[in-house]
Amino acid sequence: MIDPLLAIMRRLRDPADGCDWDKVQTFKTIAPYTIEEAYEVADAINRDDMDALQDELGDLLLQVVFHSQIASDQGQFAFQDVVQAICDKMTRRHPHIFGDAADSPGWEQLKADEREQTGQESALDGVALSLPALLRAQKIQKRASRVGFDWPDIAPVRDKLLEELDEVAAATSEAEIHEEIGDLLFAAVNLARHHKVDAERALADATEKFSKRFRVVESNISKNMEDMSIDELEREWQKAKARLAKD
Repeated sequence: MIDPLLAIMRRLRDPADGCDWDKVQTFKTIAPYTIEEAYEVADAINRDDMDALQDELGDLLLQVVFHSQIASDQGQFAFQDVVQAICDKMTRRHPHIFGDAADSPGWEQLKADEREQTGQESALDGVALSLPALLRAQKIQKRASRVGFDWPDIAPVRDKLLEELDEVAAATSEAEIHEEIGDLLFAAVNLARHHKVDAERALADATEKFSKRFRVVESNISKNMEDMSIDELEREWQKAKARLAKD
């Protein structure tokens, strides 16, 4: 079933009579669309919309085919090589299913062994730079923790967060404030990790909660927010919280 899609992409990228837009795309110009499509898949899942999920998975698959065709045009690799590589990886990472191992050594251990075999020296190697900042911080911290670079319990993690908050307050320049707020966020991610909370998901949920409350405030007031005092806004905010808590 994949062959018709591969043929469509080859036709769109044909140097002579392909699509003018598709012909000039590169890995870098397509990458933002790939990330966007992955988020749209996640959004369809979160909304439990199966029709949308089917559609978005197709869009995401198109991104894989697009990148593979660009690589093929450059003589790097083809779609079939991508498929073979992931088949090899999944087989290798499940020796208890496809091999003779009695038990799995664990996903992370298998990935660590692969990093070592490919010459990656640091425990942090392989964490993508393009990940969302909170997610990347979480992964970096987990990697460091696996080799023993971590607080033994949660108390010093909490203390570190408060320390970073004080350092934000003490900062005097824009550059210092920028740096200290970054440290504060990194410490907050660490606290979430020690509580076994996904920081990325927690922030997404908090943002959605704020959005719902804000929309209720908007619907309840009859004048511009800019014309309201902070006390008035706070009263409306508390009303919105109470209303949504009942729903």
